[in-house]
Amino acid sequence: MLHGAKIYLRPLRQDDLRTIAGWINNSAFLSEFNFFGLRQEAQMEKRFLEDGLIGAQNGRLLVVASDSDQVVGDINYHQRRYGPNDGSTTYNIGISLSPEHRNKGYGVEAQRLLAEYLFAVYPIMRVEAMTDITNIPEQRALEKAGFTREGVLRKAQWRNGDWHDIVVYSKLRGE
Repeated sequence: MLHGAKIYLRPLRQDDLRTIAGWINNSAFLSEFNFFGLRQEAQMEKRFLEDGLIGAQNGRLLVVASDSDQVVGDINYHQRRYGPNDGSTTYNIGISLSPEHRNKGYGVEAQRLLAEYLFAVYPIMRVEAMTDITNIPEQRALEKAGFTREGVLRKAQWRNGDWHDIVVYSKLRGE
């Protein structure tokens, strides 16, 4: 487990799969910025049985409030490469918090903890995150978590029937 002041991150357990399944296709939970269409729950359960949803290629952890041990969301990571060699590997992270637990600093802490974990476990130089250009709360959270705004990828994301600009943030080892 990765502990912060307000939250901790932990791997999923078998009994968490029902909670996550309820979030997968729930546009109210995911918000307009994280809903990319309907997904199949069975794929997640199959992957959980294979590796617990934690691996070098990608992974998912739960965000849990420290004061209540209540699951308030999840955070994930996946590998990206900017060249053909292993040295060009980076991780991209994303987070979803239930609506009643947003704007409490949980996202800031979760993103900071996940970046620290990825730097500690993998020989990478960079962790990155992307968000919709209109998602100002997430941009503030990333900046508070120590990420630096790099720029805008124009019309890079297809979501909710339209193309959207996304803002790229990164955190480098040692920052």
